[in-house]
Formats: sequence, structure tokens, C-alpha cells
Amino acid sequence: MKVIITGSTGMVGKGVLLECLEDNRISEILIINRSTLNLDHPKLKEVLIKDFSEVEAIKDQLIGYDAIFYCMGISVVGLSEEEYSKITFGNTKAFADTLHQLNPNMVFNYVSGTGTDETEKGNSMWARVKGKTENMILNKGFKDAYMFRPGAIIPEKGVKSKTNWYNAFYVITQPLFPLLKKSKQITTTSKIGEAMINSLFHPIDMKHLENRLINTLADKV
Repeated sequence: MKVIITGSTGMVGKGVLLECLEDNRISEILIINRSTLNLDHPKLKEVLIKDFSEVEAIKDQLIGYDAIFYCMGISVVGLSEEEYSKITFGNTKAFADTLHQLNPNMVFNYVSGTGTDETEKGNSMWARVKGKTENMILNKGFKDAYMFRPGAIIPEKGVKSKTNWYNAFYVITQPLFPLLKKSKQITTTSKIGEAMINSLFHPIDMKHLENRLINTLADKV
């Protein structure tokens, strides 16, 4: 399988990338970033793009892929609904439109978040925007699509968050990781990656995946 990954400089995206690099079922990986990851691997390619809304500019390099693992996201802190929607919904729609035109039979996996509002009518601005984005992807007509809604995530394999206070929290709570990992309500960066890969080989009916379902899909063999 050939996959595209966005957001591989972030915690979730990096975890997904590491699993794809280690999994023999994934033959080729294209990462799309604003800044280089500086990672060399035989099955890894990287394309840099400054503005993700202009994905059309690189569409010739997106042909022939089986899936996209869309892990790119931005914090809502300090942003208006218009600003947050332009990045979260607008950029994702630009990718979905272009990829559906090029590879309609691909699987589109989108990293959303627990609490996302698929009714698009709730009081939480970020949840409405994420819900609108999820609905757009699910209704686009791809071969399949899954909305990943992780809650508590434990980083593994040296993966770190781009948010400093998250990293400080992880350092403090690290002694508890072995115990926390036993809970089906908590997932890991590795489990998210495994679940994304398994969604290509073991499709399931549920399309909105919170931690419990992410862990279940990750464990499928």
C-alpha cells in the first residue's frame, strides 16, 4: 500500500509515520509538510508546501496512492471561528477535493478529536468546525473514510508533542504509563498508527473512532 501522511512533524503524525515505516504492508510513504522532517528512509518521500490550501500545485505528485492519513491540525487557542475554519475545514477540503479527483478509491483517515460535534450545531466552536470537516470527508465519496477522535494519548518510541507543557506533563506522568496503557479508554501514538494501517486491510462499519475503537482496530490481525 502507498500512503500519504500530513502533519508528520506533530506528535500524532510522527507516531503514525513510525508505524508505517516499520510495517511491511506499507510500501511507499509520501509526507507533506511545511518544513522538512530531515528523515531518510528507502520508502519515504517528502514534499514541502508553504500553503496547504494550494495543494493543487503539487497534485502531480499525489497520483497513485491508496490512502491519506491526515494528521495535521492546529490549536483553536487565540483564533476566531473564521480563522480556525479556514485552516481546519478549508485546508482539509482542498486536500479532499484534489485527492478525490486523483484517487477516488483511496481511504481518507482524518485525525479529529474526542468531543467533535457532527451535528455542527453545538456551543463549542472547534467541535462544530471539526464536525463539519468530518462530514465533508465522509460524504465526499472516497472508497472508505475514518474519523479518528483520540482523547488521552501516550507518546511512544521517542515521539514528542510540539506543545512544551504537554511534554512536561508526559515527563511527570511517565512512571504511570504502564498502568495507563492497560485502560481501553487511553490510546498511544503507536496504536493510532497501527489502527490507521489496519483500516486499509480490516475495514469496519464504525466511522467515528474514539480511543476504545482505535485500540480495537489496532489489535486486529
